[in-house]
Amino acid sequence: MAETRALAVLGWIAGQDEIFPAFLGATGTSESDLRRRAGDPEFLAAVLDFVLMDDAWVIDCAAALGCPPEQMLHIRAALPGGDLPHWT
Repeated sequence: MAETRALAVLGWIAGQDEIFPAFLGATGTSESDLRRRAGDPEFLAAVLDFVLMDDAWVIDCAAALGCPPEQMLHIRAALPGGDLPHWT
């Protein structure tokens, strides 16, 4: 389920004209790489890490997906590296 929800988050990012270029730059991914990497759980973890950097993105993405904002944290926790401590 976490991977499916993370794919939905990736779709939301791709539809955001202001956020999508920042995502590509932050991850070093090209648009052509997205399809190939979209099935990689570690890449999907990076998708959630990116969205979780900004509270407004979390709120907007969650609203678009029809879920509570805290579900973004639950999705991230279920992906690789999600069990690591957060120091912020």
